[in-house]
Amino acid sequence: MLSLEFCPAPRSYQRWKRSLCSLPYHRDTTARSDHRCERPYWPFCRRRAVATRDQADRDRPQQRAAGGGGFSERGIECREAAVEDDGALDRALAGAAAVINCAGPFMDTADAVVRAALRAGIHYLDVTAEQPSVQATFEHHEIAARDAGIVIIPAMGFYGGLADLLVATVMGKWDHADAIEIHVALDSWLPTKGTRITGEKNTAKRLAVSGGQMEPVHQPPAEKISVLPAPFGRQTFVELPFSEVPLIARHVRTKELHAFLSTTALRDVRDPSTPAPQPVDETGRSSQRFAVEVIVTQGDVRRRIIAQGQDIYAVTAPIIGEAVQRILSGDIRGTGAKPPAAIFDAASFLRALEPHLSIEIENAGANRSR
Repeated sequence: MLSLEFCPAPRSYQRWKRSLCSLPYHRDTTARSDHRCERPYWPFCRRRAVATRDQADRDRPQQRAAGGGGFSERGIECREAAVEDDGALDRALAGAAAVINCAGPFMDTADAVVRAALRAGIHYLDVTAEQPSVQATFEHHEIAARDAGIVIIPAMGFYGGLADLLVATVMGKWDHADAIEIHVALDSWLPTKGTRITGEKNTAKRLAVSGGQMEPVHQPPAEKISVLPAPFGRQTFVELPFSEVPLIARHVRTKELHAFLSTTALRDVRDPSTPAPQPVDETGRSSQRFAVEVIVTQGDVRRRIIAQGQDIYAVTAPIIGEAVQRILSGDIRGTGAKPPAAIFDAASFLRALEPHLSIEIENAGANRSR
């Protein structure tokens, strides 16, 4: 049995955006049918893997004694529901305006939670890096979400959503591209337990766009070299796409779409002895630095955008928090199961993340920073 915990987000949106793991409990009691309220209740769910319900019952006292991730100490109510139990999922989402699914691997959890969100008539977002999960969410739930007038966005995090927003921003009014390349540079990758579990279970072939069609990445994967701003400099990358490819391919016409990960990051994440990340500041961020470079070409014109920041896990919180805030305030372009850049104004969205990201844009040979 796979069990999930649903925990409500706090009254203070700005405080919540800083960290998904420091949540002062404030249950909304004023949610209306249009999902807008003064204090929106946004539960997010995390995975609790158990063998059987009996085993979960035996383990629960020890889990609580161990702190359960620190939620109980902060007075946060957590509602547990098995993914196989529709009734329990419905009760977990009662009173919600939107649900944020943080419980991977998402091939195990996304479909059940999306269906529960549809039954409740509430918005759904997740942070998957898994390509098959994104594809399944779009294919299975686009029509139902559109008919219900709700928003479903998979991969609204560092992997997936950030690159989609960067591509849309740098393309501007272009209606197509000849080629899109995404380079993700990490000075280290100390993976969480969830990352390790997902990596073990996600054995699907990685997909890229080649010749205008979604195709498996060629083997052996291509390597690229790019020079990024400090502290990265000259970096070697290997083709390893994540959830950004099905997001971007869903709404951008391009002949080629390829995503690469720095060899430094790949070496770390593939080493079983690499430790988990450790916080280095009061917000709980690790010391990890990242840069995401997007290069888009159309004919002889080349456009480039780079986002830099700290801690790929921590930056997902303000990204998805900004998304929920915009959805609940009605600052969206439509409804349905869609990529982030099809729902939001991408450039405006990135500007809102400036406390957490630095963005540099180079268009048609002219450098412009903001």
